[in-house]
Amino acid sequence: MAVILEMPKLGFDMAEGTLVRWVLAEGENVQKGAVIAEIETDKATVEVEANGSGVVYRHLVPEGEIVPVGTPIAVIADPGEEPDLSGLLGAESSPEAAAPPQSAAGTDSPTGGAPAPQAAAPQKGAPLPGGRVKASPLARRMAREHGLDLSTIPGSGPGGRIVKRDIEAALQTTDTGRQTTGRRPQAVLTAVQRPSATIPVSRLRQAIGRRMVEAKQQVPHFYVTHEYRMDALLAARKRINAQLEGSGVKLSVNDFLVKAVALTLREFPNLNASLVDGQIVQHGEINIGNAVAVESGLLTVVCRNADRKSLREISTEVREMARQVREGKVRSEYIEGSTFSISNLGMYDVEHFIAIINPPEAAILAVGAARQVPVVEDGQLAVGWTMKATISVDHRVSDGAEAA
Repeated sequence: MAVILEMPKLGFDMAEGTLVRWVLAEGENVQKGAVIAEIETDKATVEVEANGSGVVYRHLVPEGEIVPVGTPIAVIADPGEEPDLSGLLGAESSPEAAAPPQSAAGTDSPTGGAPAPQAAAPQKGAPLPGGRVKASPLARRMAREHGLDLSTIPGSGPGGRIVKRDIEAALQTTDTGRQTTGRRPQAVLTAVQRPSATIPVSRLRQAIGRRMVEAKQQVPHFYVTHEYRMDALLAARKRINAQLEGSGVKLSVNDFLVKAVALTLREFPNLNASLVDGQIVQHGEINIGNAVAVESGLLTVVCRNADRKSLREISTEVREMARQVREGKVRSEYIEGSTFSISNLGMYDVEHFIAIINPPEAAILAVGAARQVPVVEDGQLAVGWTMKATISVDHRVSDGAEAA
């Protein structure tokens, strides 16, 4: 039986998405849960999974098009089935002018009768609205690392999108590429006045700005800071990592914090909550969001049911999700559904900061670095490890005593 695949809603404030690439062509077999397309949201490029098994009967949206959430983007049918698109989609949305679909048995032509088109010749990176060049997240990261201007690089991906192979080709022909071959450039000392630069704001940065402004304007924040002794935790980490040596797992301080916060939220459900239509909704699951720096901003990867997972499971899961989102491989379940977030800047030797709540969550914990400092033990001066952490809380949901 045929099913409709719609543009998914991957966040409570997501209104539209760009269909970047069809991973499976019309006529290809597909299993439920397999990646069928890639879409770009305000946050990232995300893989979309099929909601049924069979064959990809029809693409309803071309690559590069921006469509609202809930818009039908594809039809998945049983092999040999000829579904009634008018009945499935409704008369107004039925693609009357669309080309006939490729048969489920498959042909050499994606349109069923015409010969397959030749691969498109590379073209300069096609611009998106606002002047931003179309490029994959991995291509953007590589270009930044090698100092390449994306607007000068031909794109061979769908719609002129710049992909990894285009960056690799550019590195073979540019001065940047030649410098990486081993020949050291001659140093030239000149007095140069650097011009100002105007940089387009990425969709992710725009989304971050919009959401944070709304959060500060609409959510009454209050903050509670504690300084914690870390000696016992660091000793436990050292001991457990020695036991895990050779397993490929190495626990971080953040792994312990995720577990500790998750267990604490069992006792304080108002901090694992959201304000919805004037009512406090205490979430049944404890899903901890972990802020991860990516190329164009910040994403939060979600460790689901963290209170029920071991330190080893938390470490492996969070590290793998962080690696994939940095490479541009984002699945919706990686970044959606958090009920409480942690922002940890300890790796940057930050002592203390405060974070803005990520709606619809009710709280976020900002964590600084563990430091060796003078401490007083039994009236005597000693040296110990301490860490400062500040919780930001929605005052409509909780009060200072509970946060403390």
